[in-house]
Amino acid sequence: MGERTAAGGGKWVTVAPERLPRWLENFVTRHGAYTEKGLLLIAEDGASAEWQPPPGAPPVATMTDLVRVAQEPRTLGLLLARKGAVAVGVAQGPELVTSKVETHYVQGRTAAGGWSQQRFARRRDNQAKAAAADGAGIVGRLLLPRVRDMTALVTGGDRAAVDAVLAVPTLAPVAELRAERFLDVPEPRHAVLVSAVAGARAVSVLVREP
Repeated sequence: MGERTAAGGGKWVTVAPERLPRWLENFVTRHGAYTEKGLLLIAEDGASAEWQPPPGAPPVATMTDLVRVAQEPRTLGLLLARKGAVAVGVAQGPELVTSKVETHYVQGRTAAGGWSQQRFARRRDNQAKAAAADGAGIVGRLLLPRVRDMTALVTGGDRAAVDAVLAVPTLAPVAELRAERFLDVPEPRHAVLVSAVAGARAVSVLVREP
């Protein structure tokens, strides 16, 4: 379970689908019985919890339906990218069933000036473009054949790097499945990709306390 401060107050909490019933029990313990207004829960002490279905899940109108669909197995695509590293995978439920990680050297920023600075900048730009092209190739090999099975594509890492990979026209069917959720992950590695499955499946709730 992760937390982050929400704009406008409160905090966003991510909850594993399997932990939803226990989370709701704990919410009652902390704040008292709640009333439901769709996916908005309002507790006796004024605390509220507003839920969003996880990526790839169908729209639901009640918490009962949310708990049910959140735990249903879905096939998700994963794309994590930062500079010269990209990790691509397919998850079925909580399991990562297919994956590929690729790393490339991308020139860091330099303090040199004049022509030297421009040369380094061009080299870095070319390296980043080559990394994005290779990443697009991996997405094409791993995700395009599964696009009809996937219910969503969850991305993470660096938005510019992800956007560069998905900008390739042939990947449009994959890009169309891109979910709003964006995972904050370190340099993509296999272990990071495995951990990202939990973040991709989690249910988001906006919690506001009195």
